[in-house]
Amino acid sequence: MKIKKKKITIIGGSGFVGTILSRRLLTSNILFEIIDIKPSEEFPNHFKLGDVRDIQSLRKTISGEVVINLAAVHRDDITEKSEYYETNVGGACCVSQVCEEKGIEKIIFTSSVAVYGFSRPQTDESGKINPFNDYGKSKFQAEQQYRDWQKKGNNKLIIIRPTVIFGEGNRGNVYQLFKQIVSRKFVMVGTGENIKSLAYVENIVAFLQLCIKLDLKNELYNYIDKPNLKIYELLKIVYNIMGYDLKSLIKIPYSLAVSIGYLMDFIYNITGLRSPISKIRIKKFVSNTEFISSKNIVNDFVPPYTLTEGLKRTLNHEFILKKKG
Repeated sequence: MKIKKKKITIIGGSGFVGTILSRRLLTSNILFEIIDIKPSEEFPNHFKLGDVRDIQSLRKTISGEVVINLAAVHRDDITEKSEYYETNVGGACCVSQVCEEKGIEKIIFTSSVAVYGFSRPQTDESGKINPFNDYGKSKFQAEQQYRDWQKKGNNKLIIIRPTVIFGEGNRGNVYQLFKQIVSRKFVMVGTGENIKSLAYVENIVAFLQLCIKLDLKNELYNYIDKPNLKIYELLKIVYNIMGYDLKSLIKIPYSLAVSIGYLMDFIYNITGLRSPISKIRIKKFVSNTEFISSKNIVNDFVPPYTLTEGLKRTLNHEFILKKKG
C-alpha cells in the first residue's frame, strides 16, 4: 500500500526564508506549495497567488496538511502602523479559520524574539512579554490567535521565535551592517560589549523542517545560533573574513550617536525625508539581545552550519565573489 506524502503549505513562501525552506523541502522530496502576494521566482510551478489578509484567497489556495506561516510585515520603518496588525494579526485570524474549516490540524508559526522587547540577557521562552514596537506587539497578538485555534480538537501548534535572521539574499539589518563595513563607512557606537543573538537562514529552515516532523500538541521555541557574540566579537570575525584591519574601526560614544538619532528623527518629522539613522535603530544596536532556549529539542538540534560558517558564506556570496567578478 502506497503511503500518501504530506503536503506542506508555505504562506509567505516567495520571500527570503520561504525560498530557502522550499529548496530544502525540494531536496528532501517533500511536497509543498507556496502561497504569496508576489510570485516565487525560483519555484513558479509551486506558486499560488494568495493574500494572508484575504480569507477567500486562502480558502481557494491552501491544500496542504501542515501550514507554515512566514508572512509578516516586519520592517521597523513602516509609517502606517495598522499594516503590522492587518498582516500579522489579521493574517493569523484568516489562516487559523481556514485551517479549522479544512480540518488542517497543524500550524507552524514564525513569530519573533521582538515579543520580549528590550529583554534581560539570556531570555528564554519564559521571558516577560514586553514589546517596544508594533511589530513585536502584533507578533504576540498573532501568537494568541493561534493558541486559541490550538485549543480546539486535535490541533497542533508550534511557535518559533527566531532572533535576527541573516544569510545570502537577505537585505535586513545584518546585511546593512555588512554593507557599511565593506564600504568602509561603518562607525562603531559604544563599546561593543553588548551581545547580539543571530540565526543563519540555512539553520533556521533546517529547524523548521524538523518541526514539520515533530508530533507535538503545543510548543514554543526560541531559535538562536550559538555562540551568542558580543558586537565587538562579531566585528572581529567579519573584519577577519574580509581581510580588514580592526584597528581601522572608528568609534563614537553612545551619547553622541543617540543625539544624532534624535536629530534625524526631527528632520524626518519635518521634511518626510527618511534616514538610515534613527533613535530607535541606535538604541537597538547598542542593546543586549541575548536569547537562549530552555527546550531540549532546540539545544540538541545540530545545525548544518556553524555561526562563523554562516557569516563566511553570506559575506562570500554578497561581497567577496562580487568583488572578484
